[in-house]
Amino acid sequence: MYIDHRTYTFKPLMMGKWLALYEEYGLPVQTKYLGNLIGFFQTEIGTLNQVVHLWGFTDLNDRAKRRADMSKDPAWHEFIRRNEELAAFAHQENKIVVPVKFSPIK
Repeated sequence: MYIDHRTYTFKPLMMGKWLALYEEYGLPVQTKYLGNLIGFFQTEIGTLNQVVHLWGFTDLNDRAKRRADMSKDPAWHEFIRRNEELAAFAHQENKIVVPVKFSPIK
């Protein structure tokens, strides 16, 4: 499994607004196309105003195909438009991680 690990850091007071926007507009379309949501988290201790989400894929080709299919959906473009209007992000970090042989997630 390949895991798309994303960390979004928000401007102060913007995380709650973004989470509401994402839950209504982004999550349904990502669930439809990306499928394997491993987890969605917010920070409690450490660097605040962060959301981390993890999506699982069989390989990088699977990820590329699913994201390409999603990018064609008008509902995704509507979320992107609303996301840009909100301008909530201060920083975004994306990683692809893979489990080691003894990881409980394969």
